[in-house]
Amino acid sequence: MKEAHDIIRRVLVTEKASLLSEKFNKYVFRVSTDANKIEIKHAVETLFKKKVALVNTMQIAGKKKRERRADFGRRAHWKKAIVTLAPGEKIDIA
Repeated sequence: MKEAHDIIRRVLVTEKASLLSEKFNKYVFRVSTDANKIEIKHAVETLFKKKVALVNTMQIAGKKKRERRADFGRRAHWKKAIVTLAPGEKIDIA
């Protein structure tokens, strides 16, 4: 099994993520592209010692980027996970 630090890459702190955490007790993470929902759930539970109720995932396509040339490059594709914690649980992200 993969290590928890290999699955959870970073916590995403945006306006929308902050709103989700305040109102709905949901936290947004950038995760490994080959991680599934069960692995993400176990990783969050081991890293933060909190009970996870639900995990939603989505694939984010990398943007096309052009730099003063006719051809273009591309940013990497990545995966986002929205983790809902059990009632009464809270993660302090500071």
